Amino acid sequence: MPRQVFRFERPTRFVAGTVGQPGDRTFYLQASDDDGRVVSVALEKSQVQVLAERMDELLDEIATRPGTAVPAAADVDDLDPLTAPVDEEFRVAAMGLAWDGEAQAVVVEAVAAGDEPVDEEAILSDAEEGPDALRVIITPGAARSFVARARRVVAAGRPSCPLCSLPLDPTGHVCPRQNGYRR
Repeated sequence: MPRQVFRFERPTRFVAGTVGQPGDRTFYLQASDDDGRVVSVALEKSQVQVLAERMDELLDEIATRPGTAVPAAADVDDLDPLTAPVDEEFRVAAMGLAWDGEAQAVVVEAVAAGDEPVDEEAILSDAEEGPDALRVIITPGAARSFVARARRVVAAGRPSCPLCSLPLDPTGHVCPRQNGYRR
C-alpha cells in the first residue's frame, strides 16, 4: 500500500492541543501552512510529554555546537485552540525526531499505526511503502515554542492526588493509600 506523507516545511503553526474536558481529552499534533492546509493526528498524552522532553534535550545539545543559533527558552506565544474542525488523519504509533544540520531545523515525524508493528526503518525515511506519516520541519525557535506549549497542555489536566499521585476526578477518587476510602 503506498505511503501518504503529510509534509510541512516551516509551517505557520505546529502545536500540541486537546479536545475535550480533563479526564476525557484527546491529544493532537496539528500542523498548518499559509495555503490553509491543516493536518491533525491523534496521540496519547504520554507521547506529547515525551516528544516535548526529547525535543528540549535535542535543542539543548544542538545549542552547545558552534555555529548554531538555538534560543535558550521560549514563552508560549500561541494560546489559541486547535484549528477547527479537528479531523483526525490517523492515530500515532511511533515518532521520530532529528536535527537537519544543513537546514538548521528540527525534523519531527509521527507515524500511523498499522496492522503490523512499525518498522524503525520507516520512520524519517522516504520509502514508498509503509505507514502514513506527518513530517514537520521547524526552526529551533518554533521548536522551543512547541515545547513550552506542549508542557502547558500536558499540565492542564486533572490535579494529582497528594497521597498516591493518581489523577483526581471532580468527585474525588478511590485512593489506594487510603485503603479504598473515597477522598
